[in-house]
Amino acid sequence: MNQSSKLLADLQPIDYSGRPQKVRNVLSEDLDGLIISHLTNVRYLTGFTGSNGLVYLTRDSIVFITDGRYKTQSAQELGSAGIDAEIFVTSQGEGPLNFLEKKFSKNLRIGLESDTLSWAGANSYIDKFVDNSFVPTSGIVESVRMVKESSEVDRIRAACRIADDALAQTLPMLKEFPSEKEFARALDRKMVDLGAQGNSFDTITACGPRGALPHAQPSDAKIAPNQMIVIDFGCIVEGYCSDMTRTVSVGQPDEKQTEMFEQVIQSQSDGRKVVKAGVKLSEIDVACRETLAGFGVDQYFTHSTGHGVGLDIHERPWVRAAGQDSTQAGHILTVEPGIYIEGIAGVRIEDTLHVTEAGSEVLTTAPKQLVL
Repeated sequence: MNQSSKLLADLQPIDYSGRPQKVRNVLSEDLDGLIISHLTNVRYLTGFTGSNGLVYLTRDSIVFITDGRYKTQSAQELGSAGIDAEIFVTSQGEGPLNFLEKKFSKNLRIGLESDTLSWAGANSYIDKFVDNSFVPTSGIVESVRMVKESSEVDRIRAACRIADDALAQTLPMLKEFPSEKEFARALDRKMVDLGAQGNSFDTITACGPRGALPHAQPSDAKIAPNQMIVIDFGCIVEGYCSDMTRTVSVGQPDEKQTEMFEQVIQSQSDGRKVVKAGVKLSEIDVACRETLAGFGVDQYFTHSTGHGVGLDIHERPWVRAAGQDSTQAGHILTVEPGIYIEGIAGVRIEDTLHVTEAGSEVLTTAPKQLVL
C-alpha cells in the first residue's frame, strides 16, 4: 500500500453539525439571516454535492432549496451530515424565490454573497421582496472555512500525497520526450488511478521558453532535453484540493536556467521558514521577494506568493504584499515564488503547507531536484 492509499483508508468523517453555528457567530448583529448561493459554501455547510443548491440561514433555522434532480440526493446528503434543514424542491414555474416568500416576514435585513452573486441575481431579491432589506456581504462563510478542521486537513493531506505519488510514477515518462499535452494527460490519469476524484485545476506543463508563461496551457510541443519544465498540478479528495509545482529537466540545463532554479529554491525555502501561526501573511511574501531581490531578479516574480487551499483551489487567506491579516493554526496555504524571463525559461516551486502553532507541516513532499 502506497502512502496515499493508507491516508485515503484512514480518513475521519467530516462533522458538519457545528458549521452553521460557526457562521452565525460571525454574522453582523444587524443581519437577520444570510442567503448562501455560492455552491462551495453550500457544500461546506450542508454536505450537499450537487450543482444546484441554496441555503437561507437564520439565527435559529436552515432552509435548503434545490431542484427536482436532487430531491433524493439532498435529503440523503443533508441527513448524513446531520443538518436539520427544511428542504424545498423547486418545480416548473416555482423557483427558489417562491419558497423564500413563504419564509420571509416583513422588515428583515438579509445578507447576500456579493463576491459570487451576479447583479441580476441580487436585484431579483430586491425587486421581489420590497418589504425587506438586502445588503451585500463578503467572505462570511469563507472566513470560517479558512481555519480547517482536522477532517479537512486529512483530505487535503491525502490529495497532496496522491499528487506526490502520481508525479513520482509519471516523471520517468519525460525521458521519452512526450508532448506537454501527453505528459499532462498521463499525470491527470495517474492521480485518478491513485484515488483522486479529478483535477483541482487544469494541469500546467510548460517546457523551455514556454515556462515563462506562469499559467501556460499544455501544447503539442515536445519536451526538449536540457530545458526546464514547469509542472503545476493538483487533485481532489472528497471535495478538497491539493496544489503543487515542481520544475525539472531531462538533462542538465544551461548555466542561466540552473541559476534561476537555485534562486527560486532558496526563495521558496526562505518563505516556508516564516510560516507559523501569528505571522502576517505579508511577511511570507516579503521573505520570498527579499531573497530574489538579493539575487537581483525580483522583477521577474510577477504574481502573489500564495493562497489558501481547501474546497476551492484558490481561497482565503491570500499570501501577498497587501495581506495584513495574520496566519492562524489550521490555515492551509501555498508558498510558490517563481521567476519568468521571456524568451529564456520559467521556474516555479510550490508547496502546500498546514499552519501550526509551532511552524508548519509541508503537505507536498515530492523531491525538488532539477535534473531527472
